[in-house]
Amino acid sequence: MLEILFRDEHLIAINKPHDLLVHRSSIAADVDEFALQMLRDQVGQWVNPVHRLDRKTAGVLLFAFNKDAEIAMHQQFAENKVQKKYLAIVRGHTPDSDDIDYPLRKENGTLQDAFTSYNTLQRAEIDVPLGSHPTSRYSMIEVTPSTGRMHQIRKHMAHISHPIIADRTHGCNKQNRFFKANWEMTTMLLHASKLSFIHPVTGNVVNITAELQPEFKRVMQLVGW
Repeated sequence: MLEILFRDEHLIAINKPHDLLVHRSSIAADVDEFALQMLRDQVGQWVNPVHRLDRKTAGVLLFAFNKDAEIAMHQQFAENKVQKKYLAIVRGHTPDSDDIDYPLRKENGTLQDAFTSYNTLQRAEIDVPLGSHPTSRYSMIEVTPSTGRMHQIRKHMAHISHPIIADRTHGCNKQNRFFKANWEMTTMLLHASKLSFIHPVTGNVVNITAELQPEFKRVMQLVGW
């Protein structure tokens, strides 16, 4: 059963687990379970996602029960009127805060503006050697993307040399192998923790938060947070 975080007659939000696709995709033909179909079966009616989360990313995922609400929320996301917060565990000790203003290239080669801010919540240094380093350093950050480009947070954190742990596409292969070998951990440590927006029908402010998934919490315990 999917964890439902918010529901009214127009919108419904779930806490998507890591490694669950939002909907069927040709790039994952071997996958049988999708958040969209699971939620439709669970609530017994039509729903459609109004935004996307990567397969490896967990957290708040919002769906609409009708086309009017879907279109209205699509517009809010497209106009960057929805505030999104993420939590991530990254390699190294990050600065207290930073703004990343770095354009990202689409698949067709077009550059798009992309802006991400983050604050550092925790830092850790554990007595486990990695490569030439006698210890391993990590940070937990809260991330606020102002734009919504594909893999934006993942690409931006890699760009500043603080890649997200277990990001196989944009991350650090040495760190990813390290986590798998030492702790059997392959979950990408990126979590959509909060979504805030104006309800398209009622006009009320809606704040939806999602608890961390077990693997994210396990890594927090491993590093002493």
